[in-house]
Amino acid sequence: MMRIMRMLVMFDLPTGSKKERRSYADFRKFLIKDGYHMEQFSVYSRVLLSRDSADAHLKRLKANLPIAGAVTVLTLTEKQYEGREVLVDSRPNAAQTSDPGPQLTLAF
Repeated sequence: MMRIMRMLVMFDLPTGSKKERRSYADFRKFLIKDGYHMEQFSVYSRVLLSRDSADAHLKRLKANLPIAGAVTVLTLTEKQYEGREVLVDSRPNAAQTSDPGPQLTLAF
């Protein structure tokens, strides 16, 4: 029986040095080449057709880990993935109302 799943890869990688930036870029390129798509910055996911496929992709991820940083992997059923909620602040001018900035006073 085929059980469709999703693998979520979340990462926080340093980019302070040239070597770290290269490692970050190589890891991101690996994810894209391996069929992952970006959910949001530093969060990628891909569809898996079986537990065996999940195990194979996890093994490939481990073989392509960056030189430093943290990588977290979650394997979810498609039903669990579909149950996620994407929350977006859609209030008009939400960014402007939170901080009015410095005030200007005119005196005559």
